Amino acid sequence: MEKHLHIQTIAWVVQPNHYHILVQTDLDMPGPWLGRLHNGKSTQWNHEDGTPKRKVWRRFSDRQIRSERHFYASLNYIHANPVKHELVRSAVDWPWSSLHKYIETCGRDTLVRWWRQYPIMDYGKGWDD
Repeated sequence: MEKHLHIQTIAWVVQPNHYHILVQTDLDMPGPWLGRLHNGKSTQWNHEDGTPKRKVWRRFSDRQIRSERHFYASLNYIHANPVKHELVRSAVDWPWSSLHKYIETCGRDTLVRWWRQYPIMDYGKGWDD
C-alpha cells in the first residue's frame, strides 16, 4: 500500500531572500524531502534565467520542536522575522505571513500573551543573521 506524506503547515513567513515555515509532519527526516524540492525548483529557475551554477537555496536548517516553550518561541520568531530583518516596523504590516490568520483565529490578546510568555530573545542567532 502506498504511503501518503502528511504535512500540516503551522506557521510561515516569506521574505525577499528567505522563508521560515513551521510544519508538523510524519517524516522522520524532512531535510532530504525538502532538499529534493529545493533542488527541483532551483534547477527550474536557473534554467529559466540562464544561470545554471547560481545558488538559489544556499542554507538550510531544521529543528525538531522540543517543548511547548520551543513551539511558541518558534511561532513568535517566525511572525516577528520581517521586523528582525527591518522589512517593516510591525509584524502586522508584513502581508506574507500566517500572522494574520492567527490574529483572526486566536485574537490579538492571545498573541500578546504568547509573546510575553514565550519570548524569542536571541532565537535564530547564528543561523538567521
